[in-house]
Amino acid sequence: MGFITELKHTFQSHANHDYAAQMSAYMLNKFTFYGIKAPFRRSLSKPIIEKHKLEIRDTVRTLAFDLFDMPQREMHMIAIELFEKQLRTSYKKEDIILIEKLITTNSWWDSVDFIAKQILGKYLQQFKEEKPEVISRFSGSNNLWLQRSSIIFQLGYKEQTNQQFLFKQCLTHKDSDEFFIQKAIGWALREYGKVNPTAVLDFVNSNTLKPLSKREAIRRLI
Repeated sequence: MGFITELKHTFQSHANHDYAAQMSAYMLNKFTFYGIKAPFRRSLSKPIIEKHKLEIRDTVRTLAFDLFDMPQREMHMIAIELFEKQLRTSYKKEDIILIEKLITTNSWWDSVDFIAKQILGKYLQQFKEEKPEVISRFSGSNNLWLQRSSIIFQLGYKEQTNQQFLFKQCLTHKDSDEFFIQKAIGWALREYGKVNPTAVLDFVNSNTLKPLSKREAIRRLI
């Protein structure tokens, strides 16, 4: 029995229809669920991942999208977690194509935020020379989730945050009426404010941001 077959069988046998309905409603009914909450999902999948570690190691780039082709959201989250764990220190330059596809497939905040921070962010730390082109392309896209990723990819960089990149992205999208863009700007600025509060306050006070962005950016700084 292959990895996905065993994973699917295990999740089906532990499905909780009440939780599935609640989880789907929380995600605005964009996805179906087995009804397995994240901690239990990880405990169920851990021994299966260990059993099939060689298969996962050798096929993770295609395996992730096989999981993404399934309707259940738990499978999508397993996909991106495996992709990140297997490749976090060994990305290939051409993996940006797969990363972009991950962001734009079955997109919603839960998957995109993980991918942007844990996968795109780490990829661009490994291939720093790719950052200007990738972020410019994502930022200029008509895809909401690529735009959001271009703003929040430095979450977790802390002192290594490129202030110029961050502020440029915030200014590029500051007039957006999209909730997820306004929220991303505030979130990215708030996180950078933990290491450079003066710069963030100066930036917010010197530019006209949407109320949500401004409120999120400074709510822990004043």
